[in-house]
Amino acid sequence: MTPLSVLDLSPITEGSTASQSLANTLDLARNAERLGYRRYWLAEHHNMPGIASAATSVVIAHVAAGTNTIRVGAGGIMLPNHAPLVIAEQFGTLAALHPGRIDLGLGRAPGTDMLTARALRRNLDAGVDSFPQDVVELMNYFAPAEPGQRLRAVPGEGQDVEVWVLGSSLYGAQLAAILGLPYAFASHFAPAEMENAIALYRQRFQPSERLDKPHVMLGLNVFAAETDAEAKLLFSSLQQAFVNLRTGHPGPLPSPVENYDRDLDPTARSMLAQALSCAVVGSPETVRRGLEAFIARTGADELMVTAQIFDHKARVRSFEILADVHRELSKAA
Repeated sequence: MTPLSVLDLSPITEGSTASQSLANTLDLARNAERLGYRRYWLAEHHNMPGIASAATSVVIAHVAAGTNTIRVGAGGIMLPNHAPLVIAEQFGTLAALHPGRIDLGLGRAPGTDMLTARALRRNLDAGVDSFPQDVVELMNYFAPAEPGQRLRAVPGEGQDVEVWVLGSSLYGAQLAAILGLPYAFASHFAPAEMENAIALYRQRFQPSERLDKPHVMLGLNVFAAETDAEAKLLFSSLQQAFVNLRTGHPGPLPSPVENYDRDLDPTARSMLAQALSCAVVGSPETVRRGLEAFIARTGADELMVTAQIFDHKARVRSFEILADVHRELSKAA
């Protein structure tokens, strides 16, 4: 059965704080470990009032130190914002502290608006255009040092860090295939090119020392509750957050609203239908059918599940329901 992992944006909810969000993140990670999820990834976003994982490597350290076996990593680090050597040192340090448990997903988007990207970017002349070279440079820092090598990542060199390429277009699929790296597609919010990207990656994949065959992980929104109606209500927080973001009004994760989509204007409804088309929302039986259908449709090697749920207990419960459904499907398989 296709393994499940967790993507956490460490949501800051309306009326709450970043401190509470980060405490919730660790609690969810411990529950994900208990429930058998394979990985727990945090994402780099900046200037976002509703996301507490901007200092991604710091939050990864927080989660890895508070768990024991689950793999912890970045989904992802937006490499144009950073010097490759700095990321190699950060994740080399994480790997030295938590051997065999650290993942590093790399993306080429800024993870923010252009004003903030300018404030972050180390080199405005390079940016996304140097992404392939930066990925190769970063991976080289993790290799064992050569005799006489003058520039080294310490910690970093010789560390076991699992490197992934992230993407929401054909660009990342091509790069991951050429470099022989696992590929994670952001279908949970940008699904338009999903099928084309999967096909391109699998067709052009070149085996490497890191990976002998293609491995695709797909993002999937899963909002599970005891009933379809309850799950739909939970889902309305993410719907509101998307509309707010796309209309230039990002903010904390809103509380759920009954029948939110009923009164939306056609433009907003169409945007949500497209952006959040990779979503499974409902009772355990609805989730089972949705999960089976998505796996059958895509042939995903792994799923990275995310759930921006306002109430933390309901969020943990959603992942519990999904784990139960996954366990039943595994037994049947």
